[in-house]
Amino acid sequence: MDGYDKYAFEPFAVTVDLAVFTLRAGALHVLLVERGREPYAGQWALPGGFVRPDESAESAARRELGEETGLTDVSGLHLEQLRTYSEPDRDPRMRVVSVAFAALLPDAPEAHGGSDAAQARWAPYGSVRDLAFDHGRILADARERVGAKLEYTCLATAFCPPEFTLGELQQVYEAVWGTALDRPNFRRKVLATPGFVETVPGAARLTGGRGKPAALYRAGTAAALHPPLLRPTPEGRPA
Repeated sequence: MDGYDKYAFEPFAVTVDLAVFTLRAGALHVLLVERGREPYAGQWALPGGFVRPDESAESAARRELGEETGLTDVSGLHLEQLRTYSEPDRDPRMRVVSVAFAALLPDAPEAHGGSDAAQARWAPYGSVRDLAFDHGRILADARERVGAKLEYTCLATAFCPPEFTLGELQQVYEAVWGTALDRPNFRRKVLATPGFVETVPGAARLTGGRGKPAALYRAGTAAALHPPLLRPTPEGRPA
């Protein structure tokens, strides 16, 4: 490495941002923090922060999630890298490149602020407006990624508790896709897809009303759905 000058290029920072989704009362919610410092002090944003020199982006994402929202016990967290956002003017402080993550958390606890976040909360996805930085774009991209992956993978079970009803699984699809699904058709397709779900022997749960208790299921062994469970289209293609 003789002759290499690491100061020959202008330095820039690397951050992580997290679009964390959960279901509450059957509706899709996203985790937001209120910024306690400039820039955008007092404005809502996705949780995140700077990557330290001695950690990976994923380690930084998990650390920042705990520091800014108080969610430290997240054993059920599904975390995957979304994409990198590198527009030169995305942060008014300096050149900042962000590695964004999409995350799913079942049975999410309440969040509270910490670190440089004044407070944290779960907000209905449809109510989110005017996020700081380019976080609105990141959030929209994350929701589209999750929605697409529900078609071809078993990701929907990551929104569910370890044991769930098919009605609860259907709620995941309806909340993320933003559309109602035909219950008998959905049930038939799920049960006909090898490895998607497995019956919990002898287990059932009352889901309201006076009807028969609903059978409980758990995530199966498959990673991909064959055939895919396609979302309805404006032309009326059924799920």
